Amino acid sequence: MSLFCNLYQLLRERFPADPDGPWLLLPDGRELSYAQADAASARYAGALKHLGVTAGERVLAQVDKSPEALILYLAVLRLGAAYVPLNTAYTAAEVAYFLEDARPVLFVARAGNQDELAAAAESVAAKLVTLDSAATGTLPELARATEAVVEIAAVGADDIAAIVYTSGTTGRAKGAMLSHANLASNALTLQTLWGFRADDVLLHALPVYHVHGLFVAVHCAMLAGSPMLFL
Repeated sequence: MSLFCNLYQLLRERFPADPDGPWLLLPDGRELSYAQADAASARYAGALKHLGVTAGERVLAQVDKSPEALILYLAVLRLGAAYVPLNTAYTAAEVAYFLEDARPVLFVARAGNQDELAAAAESVAAKLVTLDSAATGTLPELARATEAVVEIAAVGADDIAAIVYTSGTTGRAKGAMLSHANLASNALTLQTLWGFRADDVLLHALPVYHVHGLFVAVHCAMLAGSPMLFL
């Protein structure tokens, strides 16, 4: 497998032999399979495409931890766009800075914050949709109503998969650009060194706007085709 491809393609090629095997184990007893994750990411990709997201564009997201938050991330990868996750504790003023700096075509926010963030999104010509942890909001509604995007966009090694903002200890937070090859190389190395296997279960207790919670944990588990207990 070459690293010169879409990160989601790499993850998908490592799905378990039986894709109906568990991807996420949820505290309420529900399970989501790898096949369900793939189908849901295709539906979300269809919604994103309908909203104007194309390869190379940026999608900014300030959403609560949920299976749908991960599916949104996979959908952005699928389209070859760049995912920009934000800490859920950021204030409206802080989010306005990130919108101005990142210049996304789409901003995904929690429904409760929509009104106070609408002006900031409009100021950078970013469309605004909502996604809540209960799989409600305008984005999942659109995903149910639009045609899924099954194809996985072809990208280059240096194409940006994600932008993660630093803590800003020496000034304003800066966006660290992470390529598909960078994230793939890191995940493959860690999955090998840590010995992740298909029969392992990863206990996921971290936020999904953080590099470890979103990239290290999720990528390593998915490369092994193993389930995550998603808390």
